[in-house]
Amino acid sequence: MIKTNLLFFLFSIVSVVTLVAQTEKEKIQQIETQKQIDKQRKLTTKLDSAIRLSEEGQYEQADAKFKAVLKEIRSVPTDLTYHFGKNSFLLGKYKQSVDWLTKYVQLKGTSGQYSEAAVGWLSQAEGELIKEKEREAKLASEVLSSDFTIDCGPTGKVACTICKGSTVVVKKNYFGDTYSTCQYCHKLGYLTCEEYNMLLKGKLKPSTE
Repeated sequence: MIKTNLLFFLFSIVSVVTLVAQTEKEKIQQIETQKQIDKQRKLTTKLDSAIRLSEEGQYEQADAKFKAVLKEIRSVPTDLTYHFGKNSFLLGKYKQSVDWLTKYVQLKGTSGQYSEAAVGWLSQAEGELIKEKEREAKLASEVLSSDFTIDCGPTGKVACTICKGSTVVVKKNYFGDTYSTCQYCHKLGYLTCEEYNMLLKGKLKPSTE
């Protein structure tokens, strides 16, 4: 009888300990679940705020919000790829726009809520990206005089291009003309060949005298 009571007592203790442990585990799980819910709610609020800013034409602010959301998530919502891609286009970031809109089209095909709009924005972004690359290629192929040292001839001097040799700079404003002494040619009306080439390269600084 004593053994039976003892066994029952021990069994009761084990049951209570197990129940307490399970209860604590459940509490911890509930706390973690609530944390995840709160985090998701905050992210959703940030995303909604970014979308609203974009719709209001505040593309820079929206871009910063979208990036803040992306830093805090592991799995990117499909709708975010559309909104971020669209905002990137409106911001003039065509490569970024093409990248994100392509993701949306790949994931949703023609069945997504924004599929038709995404295809339209993507087509525009791709067109602008091609133009951008063409402009970059053209600039890269241009040969500018500032890339070379210009021979100024036997005199070694060139009429100052700032004041046109007059030693005086004339500026027009709403109240009329204002006159000031040229700060580049030292009141001489001309530049030395070295000064002239520095001016072409944007390296000649005005005199403070």
